[in-house]
Amino acid sequence: MAQRDFPARGWLNWLSLLGVASFALVAFSVAMIFLYAPSDATQGEVQRLFYLHLPAAWLAYVSFFIIFVSSIVYLLRGTARWDRLARSAAELGFIFTTLVLLTGSIWGRPIWGTWWTWDARLTTTLILWFIYLGYFLLRAYVSDPERGARYAAVLGIVGFVDIPIIHMSVRWWRTLHPQPIVVRSEGPNMPPEMLTTMLVTLVAFGLLYVFLLAIKYRIETARDEVMTLRAALYGGE
Repeated sequence: MAQRDFPARGWLNWLSLLGVASFALVAFSVAMIFLYAPSDATQGEVQRLFYLHLPAAWLAYVSFFIIFVSSIVYLLRGTARWDRLARSAAELGFIFTTLVLLTGSIWGRPIWGTWWTWDARLTTTLILWFIYLGYFLLRAYVSDPERGARYAAVLGIVGFVDIPIIHMSVRWWRTLHPQPIVVRSEGPNMPPEMLTTMLVTLVAFGLLYVFLLAIKYRIETARDEVMTLRAALYGGE
């Protein structure tokens, strides 16, 4: 049977507290987006999507970094818990990458005059979305689960190269995306109210991500236990 990674009662108490705190902070950050942050002088109200777009992008990056590290450890040690962590992060990363593409498209429509353009950052982000999709397809269509996990781990390691490419795309190529306004040597280039709202939103969605990742990991652990029991009961038939 798959090893349990957390003491049940104490872990559930902390998990419940984290869930309440993260959802409360997300609600507070949404209120800040609409009630505290000023409207952008150039882009207008649609710029408020920035406060959702940026956390989604960073969490898509974080997810693939977790996949990258977990996949390396899994291939080296063959420990199932690292594979569980990788596939848990992959599902969240796929959701957040989809959110990045959707919010970017909605945000870009009134600014660029089109729902989609083959901009360097958009294109490399779409590639990331397909890498996530390929990660799931490998697991779904390889009949041997362990072999599928190894193939997916290799993709998780190789595919990580797209993350720095996405991040540096606005510097390497001519792109419709603006240059960084937050992480700059001379400091953030935005009003204090916008900066505060952005930071609160990043923390809120970061906590929510940790909560969702912990929940998903527990689900994957239970799934592995069921698969182990099923193999023990029916493996000989």
